[in-house]
Amino acid sequence: MESLLTETMSRQSFDIFQEMKEHEQVLFCNDPSTGLQAIIAIHDTTLGPALGGCRMYPYASTEEALKDALRLAKGMTQKNAAADLDFGGGKAVIIGDPRKDKTPEMFRAFGQYVASLNGRFYTGTDMGTTMDDFVHALKETECIVGVPEAYGGNGDSSIPTAQGVINSIKAVTEVLFGDSELTGRTYAIQGLGKVGFKVAKMLIESGNDLYVSDIFEEPIQAIKDLANKHNRRVEVLQAEEIYKADADIFVPCATGGILNDETIPELRVKAVVGSANNQLAEDRHGEMLHEKGILYAPDFIVNSGGLIQVADELYGGNKERVLKKTKAIYDAILTVLQQSKEQQIPTLVVANEMCEERIRKRTHRNNFFVPQLQPKWKVRK
Repeated sequence: MESLLTETMSRQSFDIFQEMKEHEQVLFCNDPSTGLQAIIAIHDTTLGPALGGCRMYPYASTEEALKDALRLAKGMTQKNAAADLDFGGGKAVIIGDPRKDKTPEMFRAFGQYVASLNGRFYTGTDMGTTMDDFVHALKETECIVGVPEAYGGNGDSSIPTAQGVINSIKAVTEVLFGDSELTGRTYAIQGLGKVGFKVAKMLIESGNDLYVSDIFEEPIQAIKDLANKHNRRVEVLQAEEIYKADADIFVPCATGGILNDETIPELRVKAVVGSANNQLAEDRHGEMLHEKGILYAPDFIVNSGGLIQVADELYGGNKERVLKKTKAIYDAILTVLQQSKEQQIPTLVVANEMCEERIRKRTHRNNFFVPQLQPKWKVRK
């Protein structure tokens, strides 16, 4: 049977080089013995080696997987620049169902492909993958971050990611309501995964009611139980209903591309602040939100807490340093929102210009210097 990759490349209407015209490199990884089919996309290494997570998802085609990898890799360039990290943007995707297709051997095979890039790409967990998956990949390459503390890492990267979302919400409420208090608002959370659940938990514990949606029943029941414990209300909505929730702030924490021509007109919120990558289907949708009077906190700043933590591992790992940079997300979002208001331009435009200026100023200033290429704690074969 013809592979997904061959099928995609055989389509005359699909030009891979045209698709990756803004990117430096794409690596297709195929290991029949483990069932691994993966794509690694490197967008830009001006600031340093590419750094970005690896997600696992049952893509319908290689074309769909490639487009997702390219889109996410570009977003990582912005995210690294916005977080003031000496890394460029890259991303990996593995085609498969994370609930049934994973094996240790698959991630060791993936680790070998990462190793073949000779330090151009560092990766770790993302949607559909866990820290334990990358303990296996770590046996094949040093270019793995976001591993458990037992293996020398900084631990669960979804914790600082969720904290960064909370810090961003505080900055948005400061602009909207004149204070940074979380209490007394309503939030619509899309996705109760590793990050979304933690954000929901913190908002409930801060005394808020929630609207939530998720494709799985287990996290929904868990967040309802938590809400009951704190005497708060959680209303569960179907996937398409979450956009119509009568809430103050929409918090997307699932997949990207969810803010588009169909969903934006349905929004009733005052702001969008979430951890999902690439929430805007296209950049012009940032303009649509601006015209509608909805504050959009650029996702590549909001969700940078996890990236800050995993990047810090390569400098020896220091939780105090991570906490300090994660707190700075509040200031970054506040600056973007204030400049947007003063200049009467979309927040995305402000954030993109900030990142582009930082990249321009640092061209040729980084020579792929990563001080911990061979830390002693790494697992050996």
